[in-house]
Amino acid sequence: MKKLKKLIGYLFYHLFAGNLPHYGLGRSWKLSKKLRAFCGKLMFDRCGKDLDLGRRVSLSTRIEIGDRSGIGDRSWIHGKVIIGDDVMMGPECVMLTANHNMARTDIPMNRQGDGEEKPVRIGNDVWLGARVIVLPGVTIGDGAVIGAGSVVTKDVPPYCVAAGNPARVIRDRRAAEKKTEN
Repeated sequence: MKKLKKLIGYLFYHLFAGNLPHYGLGRSWKLSKKLRAFCGKLMFDRCGKDLDLGRRVSLSTRIEIGDRSGIGDRSWIHGKVIIGDDVMMGPECVMLTANHNMARTDIPMNRQGDGEEKPVRIGNDVWLGARVIVLPGVTIGDGAVIGAGSVVTKDVPPYCVAAGNPARVIRDRRAAEKKTEN
C-alpha cells in the first residue's frame, strides 16, 4: 500500500502539480503550493508541515524533509536525502548520493555500475543558494549557508558560511553574532 501511495504522489506531481504556477500569479499559486505539498506527503519517506515543493523538480521518493522546508524549482534530488526543518533551497540545486565505479581500467566506466550510496544530510535552518551541488555522503550542519553555485564536497560545520568550487568555509555566523553583542 505504501508503494502505491508513493507512486500516486509521484505521478500526480510529475504529470500535473509540478507544472502549476509557483509564486506571483494571483491566488492560484497558493492552491498550486498546497497540491505540490500534498504530493510530497504521499511520495516522501517523511514529510513535515508546510512543505514548499518547487516546480519541475526531479525527485526520489526516499526523501525525508522537515517542517517549513522548501525545495527550489528544477532541483534534482535522488537517493536517500534527509532535509531538516526550516531549510531554504534555491532553484536548480542538485543532491547526489552515489557515483559511478571507475576503479577498473579493463571495463568501460559506464559498465562498472554505481558505487555505494551515501546519504546526504541537511540540518535545520540551512540556506542553499541557487545551483548548489552537494556530493554523496556530505552533511551540512544546522544554521549553515551555502553560496550560490557552490559544489559541496565535504561536511560543512554548523552555523558556517561556505562558498566556491569546491566549497570552503569562509566565515562562522556566530562570530558576527558575538560582534553585535559587544
